[in-house]
Amino acid sequence: IESLFFYKSFLYFSFKFRIIKNLILLILFFFTPVLDSVSQTSENVTQFSEYVTDETNTLTQSQLNSLRKNLRSFFDSTSTQIVVYMISTLGDESLEDYSIRLAEKNKIGQKGKDNGVLLLIVKDDRKIRIEVGYGLEGSLTDAESKMIIEKDIKPFFRSGDYYAGINAGVNAIMTATEQEYTTDKSEEKSTGTNIACCFGLPIFVVIIFGFIFISIIGSIIRRIFGFGKSAVFGGKKNKNDWFWFGGSGGSSGSGGFFSGGSSGFGGGGFSGGGGSFGGGGASGSW
Repeated sequence: IESLFFYKSFLYFSFKFRIIKNLILLILFFFTPVLDSVSQTSENVTQFSEYVTDETNTLTQSQLNSLRKNLRSFFDSTSTQIVVYMISTLGDESLEDYSIRLAEKNKIGQKGKDNGVLLLIVKDDRKIRIEVGYGLEGSLTDAESKMIIEKDIKPFFRSGDYYAGINAGVNAIMTATEQEYTTDKSEEKSTGTNIACCFGLPIFVVIIFGFIFISIIGSIIRRIFGFGKSAVFGGKKNKNDWFWFGGSGGSSGSGGFFSGGSSGFGGGGFSGGGGSFGGGGASGSW
């Protein structure tokens, strides 16, 4: 009798494990492309750590240091963040789409003020874009942005003097925006606290899908095996056993999924403050 019992138990659990294995494979089949898509979107956008980033190695270290110091000083006195990014080519990607995605990803500017500006130079494609945050669209208008590209930047770029063009463009942007906002000490201390959002979106999506995945698997296991020996001996299962994560009748427990708090990157480098963009600015080529 005992041998028969163990044999039936073995067959029962073997069958159930095969079901679970197939369900896991099926869920992973649909789940993996979502993770890949999120990962690729994140990887395709550069995360800034400095106010000036030159992927083309066109600028000297001395020139980079000078520009960075100037932009950092401007931020300290106005809370407005101006970031310069120089890249070789965008391939088939739209300049405007990439620019706003880059600005949003890095959260240039301050949350609530949206006072960020991105100066994007695509060297080999010979394209320029000034992306303006919501809060600066009144002072750095589309027309003003276009004039800065045409009058201040392009003449130097055409002669091959990229540093002079960037410096002239940055100074013109500063002149247009310097009276718009000021910085007090409390705001200065909070700078960069929202940089976690730049990394948080992919992580948040992964955690949500992971939670759903675990909940589904847990529910299936609960349904199949029940509590204790009920699955084998035919004992009655509790109607509330469907949920793996506590609570009766399907109610959730107290507290949230994630703990509070925020993080950022301090020091003399760049830290996004939570600014938003809506497509304001201008583009040009030389």
